[in-house]
Amino acid sequence: QVQLVESGGGLVQPGGSLRLSCAASGASGSFFSLHTMSWHRQAPGKERELVAVITPGGTGTYADSVKGRLTISRDIAKNTVYLQMDNVKPEDTAVYYCKGRRALNVYWGQGTQVTVSS
Repeated sequence: QVQLVESGGGLVQPGGSLRLSCAASGASGSFFSLHTMSWHRQAPGKERELVAVITPGGTGTYADSVKGRLTISRDIAKNTVYLQMDNVKPEDTAVYYCKGRRALNVYWGQGTQVTVSS
């Protein structure tokens, strides 16, 4: 059974940086080469929104609101996907979720809280 486990959230000041990690436990070494991985976030009182996607081929795409500030990457050997957050803003405050998808198989992590505040 594959489980996605996020980590790295916390409190950061505006303009600061944070790196989130999403580890796939119980997954084979080819998991990230076969699954589209993505980061989503949900702020209080708002719907969950897509932040960034990385395809099995390694191509990353981003929501307009985070382009140039957030970067998605992966380490296949470590079965881990990352979200590097730079120049963070208060509006980045949310619970961040990792998702993996291949056809009808969808996996979600439990989420990690990111709070941007001075």
